Amino acid sequence: MAALTFQPKTMQLSLLTAALQELTPRHKRDVDADLAIEEWLQFARQVGSPNIQLSAALHPSQADVPPEALLDPVANTLDLREPFTPARARRVQAAMQQTGVGLSDLAYFDNMLAADAGARARKHELMLRVFDAAVLLGVNAVCGFVGRNPDLEMDANLEMFESQFIPLLAAAKARGLVFRVEHCPMPGWTIADKWHNNLAYAPGPWIALHRICERHKVGDQFRIHYDPSHAILMGQDSRSIFQYLKDEGYAFLIDGFHVKGQVIDSRGIAAWGYGGQTLQRGDWIGGKPSPNIADHANAWKKQTVFAEHELPGTARHDPLAYLQNRTVDWLDHQLAARELLDIDPAQTCLVLEHEYPQARLQDKDRLAPILAGSLEFVRSIDAAAAAMYALQHEVLKSQGIAVQGFGRQAFRS
Repeated sequence: MAALTFQPKTMQLSLLTAALQELTPRHKRDVDADLAIEEWLQFARQVGSPNIQLSAALHPSQADVPPEALLDPVANTLDLREPFTPARARRVQAAMQQTGVGLSDLAYFDNMLAADAGARARKHELMLRVFDAAVLLGVNAVCGFVGRNPDLEMDANLEMFESQFIPLLAAAKARGLVFRVEHCPMPGWTIADKWHNNLAYAPGPWIALHRICERHKVGDQFRIHYDPSHAILMGQDSRSIFQYLKDEGYAFLIDGFHVKGQVIDSRGIAAWGYGGQTLQRGDWIGGKPSPNIADHANAWKKQTVFAEHELPGTARHDPLAYLQNRTVDWLDHQLAARELLDIDPAQTCLVLEHEYPQARLQDKDRLAPILAGSLEFVRSIDAAAAAMYALQHEVLKSQGIAVQGFGRQAFRS
């Protein structure tokens, strides 16, 4: 029996540029649309990220949701008030070459099934511009949300997905792109008592949506950008999700990762449960929506009373919390991805997403060492998982040597 050599495969690191919305002051970037990208590439090199996930968003002057109503402010680092051009692409590519920092993909996180037809059309127009920018910049994927029409129930939203979202996937297919869907349930997107405001929030819906995509021959365009923080938010764990997808024949759906955690507050769970605060939040005044739009951010108490986003490496090591699915077990996350999903680790990106509220600093000098430390944590955890996988599943297996113990098990209750 020939012994295999030890050849661990690590994943590629990237960093979502929404980590620092105003790295470039607004008065400079609004008159020089691509300066923000150039300065973000330089910042990424400073903090040790080999790639960035380039964030697009509606410009603040065009956005339908004001910043004060957002839990996690978005970033239009990629400014698409005007279409992206080959000349702009050449400028960005020159900055990439100069810094040595690449692009993992582009991202635009918004509600593609918005109830208002005019708002939905503006969002779709921007998404198409993001697609065009991706082609010019030579990346093969765009990351975003499906969303939900909050005026409709979920089955009706499936029909809306077919009529409104499938054309976006057809446009992606025409450009040779993949659309990677992020699965946050977005409970605070509406002040109504709806918790799941993104149709693609879990494996069950992913499979239902992919079957619709297959009917329209765009199944290869629909993939999931998995973020374990959302699983923790809904009482799930990554290993069980990955095992479920494998059992159902859909392990191929996950095509990329956000590395962002969630820390569940047991006291908040005791008070409100996993549905979060359902009344007296402050987004309703006198039985009507508050006239102060900033009050609408209180809708996020459906989530924030029992959970807080984690920047990887900033939460205490807590094995009991891992077992209770109350924070992410990063090592097992990386192992389970290799063991259960249809991925090539060396071609898969881990995109660091920074939404830890207490560390969301808009001061470059203060934020830089925080991001550098978190990136190094992610890099080290993934290297450990790569070593364990190669040793156990390749080297030992090739010599007929058993792996010790049982490890974390899917569906354990």
